[in-house]
Amino acid sequence: MNVTAVIPARGGSKGIPGKNVAEVGGVPLVARAVLACRGAAHVTRVVVSTDDAAIAAAAREAGAEVVERPAALGSDLASSESALLHALDRLEERYPEPVGVLVLVQCTSPFVTAEEVDATVLAVLRDGADSAFTAVPFHGFLWGTEGPAAGSPTGPGHRAHGVNHDSSVRLRRQDRTPEYLESGAVYAMRADGFRRHGHRFFGRTQLVPTAPERAIEIDEPGDLARARALVPLLDAPEGAPRVPAPPVLPQHIGKEI
Repeated sequence: MNVTAVIPARGGSKGIPGKNVAEVGGVPLVARAVLACRGAAHVTRVVVSTDDAAIAAAAREAGAEVVERPAALGSDLASSESALLHALDRLEERYPEPVGVLVLVQCTSPFVTAEEVDATVLAVLRDGADSAFTAVPFHGFLWGTEGPAAGSPTGPGHRAHGVNHDSSVRLRRQDRTPEYLESGAVYAMRADGFRRHGHRFFGRTQLVPTAPERAIEIDEPGDLARARALVPLLDAPEGAPRVPAPPVLPQHIGKEI
């Protein structure tokens, strides 16, 4: 089955201008994502969808194929799903073999590994999931707020309430039901199902637990600075094994969308 990884990388980032070609460990973010996908044993083709010449050049240099995205799909309002659908259309015009499994890899996750990409693909190919995503264990207590009618929800007079816990019962971490946060790094899905639903989550959705220390998403300048500081800890030296990813547990979310 053809497994195609698509890396959406638009050029119009406002929080960090030129973000997708910003370097972490001396490698542009888009190239780091490409290299992780190229290292995955179960990925057939690696594609970068972009509207930016510099991103396209960095992607090709790292070994990816490029799909030129129209300007309308490069705005702040354009979704990743719209870029994926456009890339699928262009690829199916280029090649006779249809895409069987579509993999979305975000280049804003600089420490994604080939092992994580493969594990997410295998959740679909081997485990029979319709869609899958990388996630990290989460043990935090979430709170929401309600503000006075004319005030800020976090201003004077607001009321805080527990979201994922009963605030009157402080359970120990080991006594709480496990919860997971999307890492934002890798999503895999059956391409035909994605076309029908238009969304990355459909049918039986399976999560793939990954190492929390690698789950960094770059949205603000501070995130980029933190990623650069962590390179010596999270990037393996040339020829050395990476920090092993945790085992893929047989857990899934039966989520129908």
